Amino acid sequence: MAVRDPTGFLRREYEQLVENELDWKLRVLDGPSLPRCVVDGRKVLMLCSNNYLSMSNHPKVKRAAIDAIKTHGAGSGSVRPIAGNMDLHVELERRLARFKDAEASLVYQTGFAANAGLIPQLADAGDLIVSDELNHGSIIDGVRLSKADRAVYKHCDAEDLKKVLEKAEEHSPAYRRVLIITDGVFSMDGDIAPLDGIAAQAHDHGAMVYVDDAHGEGVLGKGGRGIVSHFMLRREEVQVEMGTFSKAFGVVGGHVSGSRDLVNYALNKSRTWLLSGSHPPAVAAACIAAIDVLEKEPEHVRDLWVNTEYFRKGIRSMGFDTGKSQTPIVPVMIGESGAAKKFSSRLFELGIFALPIVFPMVARDKARIRTIMNSALTRKDLDEALAAFQKVGKELGLL
Repeated sequence: MAVRDPTGFLRREYEQLVENELDWKLRVLDGPSLPRCVVDGRKVLMLCSNNYLSMSNHPKVKRAAIDAIKTHGAGSGSVRPIAGNMDLHVELERRLARFKDAEASLVYQTGFAANAGLIPQLADAGDLIVSDELNHGSIIDGVRLSKADRAVYKHCDAEDLKKVLEKAEEHSPAYRRVLIITDGVFSMDGDIAPLDGIAAQAHDHGAMVYVDDAHGEGVLGKGGRGIVSHFMLRREEVQVEMGTFSKAFGVVGGHVSGSRDLVNYALNKSRTWLLSGSHPPAVAAACIAAIDVLEKEPEHVRDLWVNTEYFRKGIRSMGFDTGKSQTPIVPVMIGESGAAKKFSSRLFELGIFALPIVFPMVARDKARIRTIMNSALTRKDLDEALAAFQKVGKELGLL
């Protein structure tokens, strides 16, 4: 009998990824995530971090984390339903709910855990989930974990959503409930979901709305309060507002905000929340401090948008296509995956750290260099980055 190799597929499939230039080669950040940092031993300008407001290095945020270790220790010791529910976790949720102008908030271990844990509990067999065709992978995985029927509407198209909802009303037997899910800001293109139109369609058809605002918090709305604030929607128009502390807040963790009923339901039903250890005290305290900074120092959000408009205008003036970008996510469209990787490597040689986004994260002919702006970038930084993009674009025959 032949000896089987049960793990041989691992190497074969990885080598195929390498051959097709679809593998990830991980670089190492030596030190903090700053606009000027060291990656793989090289001093570079950081243009691909989600740390929009440079909050991870704010003195108040760092001090809060250090103080919490002194008072509460390094870890919580348990999951929250048993013995890991610290006063810092409770205070964080109270502060977040106030910031979001919601009845209540619930903090998950990550944003992915929030989507994977809550979505399948909100819709089950006999229900329907309606999803934007370009939703984030964590939403897709959350939907796959549900036994509900699924439908997709065209990207950011409220009129197509209307057609999908009208067709759903013809289903027999009638669906018990319908859940509409969308990203707030789409992470690959930097465009904004038409949440006002989505909420209107949901109202007309008796559906719930779930928005993943991971890239909208700290960016959109009054003082960075997110997409619901941006569109000035009432809290009852968007039933579930999900977000993350790992981007503009500069720390880590996911969360949902909405009604008290939502939070009570979520904490009793989400296994990713129930069965995962709670955040270390330093993380919870740092998140509270980040909310404090957002409330008291509006200049960070203002500077982020000033930098975004300056960089996007400069890139476009060269002849680059930035796609549908409306936010500090500014993709520089390249086209072919190999060309995007060469472009990124050459930028790195010039001291600019900006990663290529290639298939299967985007369509085969839609590879791009995804840049993400930061409030702490200076005009000198931006001019240096623009000069590098222009130089590489000419070298590779793209300009």
